[in-house]
Amino acid sequence: MIPLAKPFFDQKELDAVKETFKSGWVAGQGPKNYELEKKFADYIGTKYAVCAANCTAALHLALLSLKIGKGDEVIVPDYSFPATAHAVLYTGAKPVFVDIDERTYNIDPYLIEKSISKKTKAIMPVHTMGQCADMKEILEIAKKHKLYVIEDAACAFGSEYKGKKAGSFGDVNCFSFHARKSITSGEGGIITTNSKNIEEKTRSLACFGIESAYKRQSEFSVPRFTELGYNYKLSDIQAAIVLEQLKKQENFIKKRQYLAGYYNKKLKEIGFINTPFVGKHNKHVYQSYVCILDEKINRNKLINEMKKRGIQTTIGTYCLSAQPIYKTKLTNKNALYIFKHAIALPMFYELSLKQIDQVVSALTKCAKKCKI
Repeated sequence: MIPLAKPFFDQKELDAVKETFKSGWVAGQGPKNYELEKKFADYIGTKYAVCAANCTAALHLALLSLKIGKGDEVIVPDYSFPATAHAVLYTGAKPVFVDIDERTYNIDPYLIEKSISKKTKAIMPVHTMGQCADMKEILEIAKKHKLYVIEDAACAFGSEYKGKKAGSFGDVNCFSFHARKSITSGEGGIITTNSKNIEEKTRSLACFGIESAYKRQSEFSVPRFTELGYNYKLSDIQAAIVLEQLKKQENFIKKRQYLAGYYNKKLKEIGFINTPFVGKHNKHVYQSYVCILDEKINRNKLINEMKKRGIQTTIGTYCLSAQPIYKTKLTNKNALYIFKHAIALPMFYELSLKQIDQVVSALTKCAKKCKI
């Protein structure tokens, strides 16, 4: 079996977990959390970072820190994993879906303004598959209409736009450490921001609305609960793993870019698939390697045929307006088209060129069986 994704761990992660066990502090907002936050913020180029249980929790905290709630609207790209829009619903606000650029799979900035209303409070661009959205245009629109910007950078750790890293543009930004991401602790997330107020607010809300037990060790006091907080903490075990992953991240990124280059070369030899487009100002980190199939190929059938040959593939991600939970109209043709025709191919650090050859060979053979 060639899996779709496979995290890479070695003895360093095992040693880090062992050290954390020995320390006696394995809960959230402990010493490893604070170490990770400092190093992560330094890497991204923001003043602060706050660990969270996962990226969905991070997005929820980000929205709450900006006081977004019932009666408000948030601009969301119509091609993303539902976590993006779910986080908006958690606050009582409404996600407003905007179509995407069919080349980058990211929100089309030139369609944003017509979706802005008096209720709009924020724009939430998603850096899809590891490529940044057009942040220059998005930031200009946000400034013009006095809107917040929340980057959903779940897939974009290490990616850059005009030399600046994803997660450093918005008022508050969110990353994922899920198993399919380039650095991982299985699950987990983190928030980045330049605002001290947002840092303090998200940290408190992630710990039931109070200061963590680790911070309260120095002097005993009975905490008072004055607002509704959540249990959105990242364990120190997970933080210790991510700290080791951070040390490997440049190698991870370079390897993914190398593999993507090889995929691009091999796939150009077959005529029914379009390889990922990379924008002029972008450093793409290929969290996922997602291509667009010719309309004459039954994508779902192809995924099943590839599985029979021992190769795991899947869809790109979701057209959100097509999901019943959101109760909205299907009006964004690019998002719907990409949703129907995109395929994610295996992409992970230990993937070999020989395995890519196997994937491409299998695609060619399976496609013949999957023509509409």
